[in-house]
Amino acid sequence: MTFPDNKFSNAGSYARAYFEKFQDAVETIDWEKLQQAADILTKVYRDGGMVYSCGNGGSAAIANHLVCDHCKLVQTDTQLTPRVVSLSATVEIITAIGNDISYDEIFLYQLRSLARPGDALITISSSGDSENIVRAAKWAKENGLSVISMTGFSGGRSAKIADVNLHVTADNYGVIEDAHQSLMHILAQYVRQAHMDEAVIKQRKF
Repeated sequence: MTFPDNKFSNAGSYARAYFEKFQDAVETIDWEKLQQAADILTKVYRDGGMVYSCGNGGSAAIANHLVCDHCKLVQTDTQLTPRVVSLSATVEIITAIGNDISYDEIFLYQLRSLARPGDALITISSSGDSENIVRAAKWAKENGLSVISMTGFSGGRSAKIADVNLHVTADNYGVIEDAHQSLMHILAQYVRQAHMDEAVIKQRKF
């Protein structure tokens, strides 16, 4: 059974059921793996490497939003200077690769041009099985990048490829994407506060 599996009579009752599913979903996240992901990002940020993010559809929006929080937010009040690029934001090269080569290559092709060993790739995919995500993750793993994958549903192939898989057990795209967005924010805020003076933390809004 998936959510929803019946018709709701009003938006309020749907919202109540939706948030119950969201709470159930976030309870399935492995917090130890979240720390592992934070450690990977911290190391790349400290070493001056690049972090790349990618996703399709709603996951592309999360990948793009990640650039803002992990570049601007993490740098504020810390000595870290994160360098983050969303491979989902480059519409000109995405359309060129998709039109001339294959949509399956849109992220991999960019990584081949930009990425270096020691960098990291964050893939965001509810299914975990989008071909362009899988190809990018596989190339990254084979070429010295750390791979963090955010997945839902059954996890797909990208869950198996990743060094760290942040999996959300849910069967509704909205619930999964909301959880992935939360994980993106949590990673940024955690890394930032970990590198701030405690007195400053009390003075700031996160």
